[in-house]
Amino acid sequence: MVVTDVLQENCEATMLARAFDAGKGDLPEAAARVILQARLPAEDMQRMVQLGERAQSGSLTPAERREAEAYDRVGLLIELLQSKARISLKQNS
Repeated sequence: MVVTDVLQENCEATMLARAFDAGKGDLPEAAARVILQARLPAEDMQRMVQLGERAQSGSLTPAERREAEAYDRVGLLIELLQSKARISLKQNS
């Protein structure tokens, strides 16, 4: 799924994109480079895989569903900020 697809269907994502003015490349170069390095730790990635497998089998508990949704929101925020960072670096070069 592409960030623009999510922006069209997810109200929270749309609000975040507006809050960070995601399409505007106004980050300082140093900040943009730090944002591009952002990654969830391996333990979080493993947990996301576990939750995804449980979701596919239809066995998520309500708490696990909330946790999976939180990972989705965090992932989207990282994608939005990294998109802004790439635009900023491109405009600054």
